[in-house]
Amino acid sequence: MVDHSAEPWYSTAAYLYVLHLDGLALAWEYLRRHPDYRLDWLRHHRRSQAAQQAAHRWGLRLLEDPALDARDAHPAWLPGHAAVVQLYPDADPPLDAAMFAFWLIPGHKQLLHDGKGLALIARSPGHCLRFALAPGLEDGMAVAYAHRGEAAAPTRGHALQAALAAAKPRPTPTALLELHTLQALDATLAGASLREVAEGLFGVDAAADWYSDGGLRSKVRRLVRRGDELMRGGYRRLAQLPPLEKGRFDDDAKRP
Repeated sequence: MVDHSAEPWYSTAAYLYVLHLDGLALAWEYLRRHPDYRLDWLRHHRRSQAAQQAAHRWGLRLLEDPALDARDAHPAWLPGHAAVVQLYPDADPPLDAAMFAFWLIPGHKQLLHDGKGLALIARSPGHCLRFALAPGLEDGMAVAYAHRGEAAAPTRGHALQAALAAAKPRPTPTALLELHTLQALDATLAGASLREVAEGLFGVDAAADWYSDGGLRSKVRRLVRRGDELMRGGYRRLAQLPPLEKGRFDDDAKRP
């Protein structure tokens, strides 16, 4: 039997960062594994007009390097995700208005221009806060915020504190499912069999009683199928994007 222990997909520890990713970051993890997306990156990322057209088909404003995982990538998704808090200068602030204090935002902060405007991402263990910054907003200004589909309102109690309170401090069973799904997807993309996937995810001992109708085999098969579906368009649900339109690109995305 071939020893796969040195394969990049074999070590579950390499996927632990997945436990703390939000929906947009998970969407990127599935999209960057799509063979056609990787081909678009190689063909078009240096050609501005072609790159923009290709990016829009995938739900992005700009193509992002698929070699970068969600810890280092900055995919510029098309707008619409409710997780992104929009920050505006408050033109008529109340006496107790919160101030935009960039350096007091918790976590590792990243500022980037996504092709449309300035975005801020703040990451800390178990948390990922995303903001769209309006033109003219400066450090120390009174700030108003809005979520997608809601009107902007002056802050009473800091929007960052509200976002942190809503974040989950520890991994959930759903997060563990995403970890196993991505690991299984990488294994199958590398050519591993279902049994080899089982050994990598759950250990050699767990796969010792492998047989055709076993529960472990069914579980691994579901993980592999789920990963393929998320990679080939299902990631758009995680990013709260509309499904692919019917047509040639849709056929390409479903190609095995």
